[in-house]
Amino acid sequence: MKKVLKIVGITLLIILALLVAIPFAFQGQIKNMVKNFINQNVNAKVEFSDVSLSFIRSFPQAHITVSDLVITNFKPFEGETLATAKDIAFTMSVKELLKSADDDPIVVNSIKIDEALLTLKTNAFGNTNYDITKASENTSPSADAPNGFAFDIEDYSINNSALTYIDDISKTQMYLTELNHSGNGTFSEEKSQLDTKTTANISMTIDSTQYLNQNAIKLDALIGMNLKEQKYTFMENKGFINQLPLVFDGYIQLIEEGQDIDITFENPESSFKDFLAVVPESYSKNIETVETSGDFKVKGLIRGKVTETTIPTLDINIKSDNASFKYHDLPKSVSNISIDTSIKNETGNVDDTFVDIKTLNFKIDNDVFKSDAVIRNLTKNMLVNANIDGTLNLANITKAYPVDFDKELSGVLKAKLNTSFDMEAIETNAYERIKNAGSVNLSDFVFSSEDLINPLQINAANMTFNNGNVSLNNFDAKTGKSDFNAKGSIKNLLGFLLSDKKLQGNFDLNSNTLVVSDFMAESETAPNTANKTSAPKASLKIPDFLDCTINAKANTVLYDNLTLKNVEGTLAIKDQEADLKNLSSNLFNGVLALTGKISTKTDTPIFDLNIGADGFDIAQSFKSLDLLQSIAPIAKALQGKLNTVIKLQGTLGSDMTPNLNSVSGDAFAELLTTSVNPGEASILNKLNGALNFIDFGKLDLKDLKAKLDFSNGQVNVKPFDLDYKDIKMVVSGSHSFDQTMNYNAVFQVPAKYLGSEVNRLIGKINDNDVNQLTIPVTANITGNYASPQIKTDLTSGVTNLTKQLVEIEKQKLINKGTDKVTDLLGGLLGGTKNQTTTDSTTVKTDSTKTTNTSTVSEGVKDLLGGLLKNKKKKKDSTKN
Repeated sequence: MKKVLKIVGITLLIILALLVAIPFAFQGQIKNMVKNFINQNVNAKVEFSDVSLSFIRSFPQAHITVSDLVITNFKPFEGETLATAKDIAFTMSVKELLKSADDDPIVVNSIKIDEALLTLKTNAFGNTNYDITKASENTSPSADAPNGFAFDIEDYSINNSALTYIDDISKTQMYLTELNHSGNGTFSEEKSQLDTKTTANISMTIDSTQYLNQNAIKLDALIGMNLKEQKYTFMENKGFINQLPLVFDGYIQLIEEGQDIDITFENPESSFKDFLAVVPESYSKNIETVETSGDFKVKGLIRGKVTETTIPTLDINIKSDNASFKYHDLPKSVSNISIDTSIKNETGNVDDTFVDIKTLNFKIDNDVFKSDAVIRNLTKNMLVNANIDGTLNLANITKAYPVDFDKELSGVLKAKLNTSFDMEAIETNAYERIKNAGSVNLSDFVFSSEDLINPLQINAANMTFNNGNVSLNNFDAKTGKSDFNAKGSIKNLLGFLLSDKKLQGNFDLNSNTLVVSDFMAESETAPNTANKTSAPKASLKIPDFLDCTINAKANTVLYDNLTLKNVEGTLAIKDQEADLKNLSSNLFNGVLALTGKISTKTDTPIFDLNIGADGFDIAQSFKSLDLLQSIAPIAKALQGKLNTVIKLQGTLGSDMTPNLNSVSGDAFAELLTTSVNPGEASILNKLNGALNFIDFGKLDLKDLKAKLDFSNGQVNVKPFDLDYKDIKMVVSGSHSFDQTMNYNAVFQVPAKYLGSEVNRLIGKINDNDVNQLTIPVTANITGNYASPQIKTDLTSGVTNLTKQLVEIEKQKLINKGTDKVTDLLGGLLGGTKNQTTTDSTTVKTDSTKTTNTSTVSEGVKDLLGGLLKNKKKKKDSTKN
């Protein structure tokens, strides 16, 4: 007995070893078989990482797995992925693996697909990416092609997969996610039954309109199969759209042109709760606790052929009469609900499908809302004709229905409106095809948007609709600290509400107070945030949805730290750009004029402006405007009026004020009735110390004109003239916005201001030309405005002047005779009329009427030495 058990055990081990080892012998054959099948049947690039064979997983059948399958299209979808699958497993009889190349096709009994992603596309030219099967002379499933496959499936499954369908012609997109489908039956018999189970989430959009959004669907169906006629009949089945139950009857038959369909369906119950069940659960919440009354019925018929040119006719009806519902945890109920809607196609032409909403009425509290609409041409240029008549308190929506909005709704909407349009007319602004008639009134409404930095509180809005135009009769609103009242016209309100079109219009706007930052939006990213430890501040943006012209009048406009009074002008807004035209305002006791553009299209806003100022108070303007302080910091020491024209370009910071280092442009300034306060500027105090013959507090700046240009943080001042009594001055140079400077001031100083020695010399010469003599004195100003550095050439200038005076007089004396020279030198050197001193030697000129050239030279040396010695003593007054 032991021997028998031992033999049996050894035999079992051998069989098990063979079951494990034999697949390795067939591994190459299986791979070649799969590759041959693909090459013979598929017109696409197919890749997989491995093909494995097992005799154990599906014993006694063989189990083949293709791993990491990827199918990539050829032209015209070249490079696009048609399908991927983590695993595709087949089971078949072991004997099928032993067939030679000349034998019948290999018969597959079951298929299991895991984590498949399938994308089906039809482009605008009608090409499909899933038509990848190679043409064959014999397309029968039992074709005697070597190494082919035939399918005698008993069961199949698709697990955790997804399907995408995109049709560019009909503008249809459908997405199935979390798809799980399985079926089992006997496919080898001519007539049999297939038991299927399907669950998935479905989303569907047609021509930019979303009809389904992650709606859960479920179908358990017993399907009768007639393989000879390729006809599949619904026998016992029940499906769900979200939680709405539907039962199906009818069949689908494969024909040469496509499919022949004859299906009816309806909801087996008639509670109005079935209507709420159609709404996605994330919106309808827990409908089990909802109290409902009234009925709800869905009944449909789909009959006809699906071919390249036709679809089945449709007759789907949805009705409810005098229904109501109330969520137990909400204070309001919705009552008097009447729904009568049909989805129809009577011709089989897909373009003739339409939705007829005969009645859609409801009541919340005492507010009754009625509507009807017909929507045609769903798959192309959708046509809409709708009527709205009713009152709706928007705050009651969330009190009666558990819908979540980003912001709480409020306000009362009253509408009596008929509208007729096609979507292409809205998209192309073809106003002649947009027919509107009626009125809409909105009161106490609060509108919030990511395009607005503050909510917009609409106290009252009254609009009259007339074809493609909307007359805004009154618009009284507030946002942030701003109030305004507007009238005007809107060209494409429906385009703005129903699509991504801009809000176009022309408006007259009046305001008591406007704060510019209230009308800006925060961008997602802010510029210049590198290497910062704190969170970046979002930059402000001009709303992208605005395309309008505004003729504005405002009593007060607040911009940054400026308060502008009596503002008037035109503002054209488009593509996140504001074009300012003829904007004027009272500012700094003068008048401001402004034209130019501001753009926030880029991450960093830019501006290009022309600014005119008439009669600005200098002290106020330079105290309030950083830009003016940077352009002319010395102006804070000035009192009086200013006229200026400034052209400038640059970028704006997150608070919409100029980034000074980016600013470039030029300016022309004129000073009127201006006085100087040297105590307000260190530079003037330093100049007073260095040049004691000028009192800078008494400068005459009236009618002063100056030109300058600036870029890259540097201001270049063109030479301009100043006067102080009989002293002429020319000033030029440059400074940077950080107030470092390099200026030259050239003073034409009359000789009489240069000290007593020079004045005595001039008096001795006693010549009119000499009396008018001036010398240029240059003051070089460096450092910064808080701590200026002053250097002058005053000492050298006096020395040069003295040399010139002596030379002039020497030549005059030589011509007139030596006595006069001697008398002059004696007087200049402090002696008596009759003597001069040289090297401690007294020469009496009364007894000697002649002298020689060396005596004159010595006298000149002594004169120059004395003058220079005296000037040296005063040098300290010229030091920094």
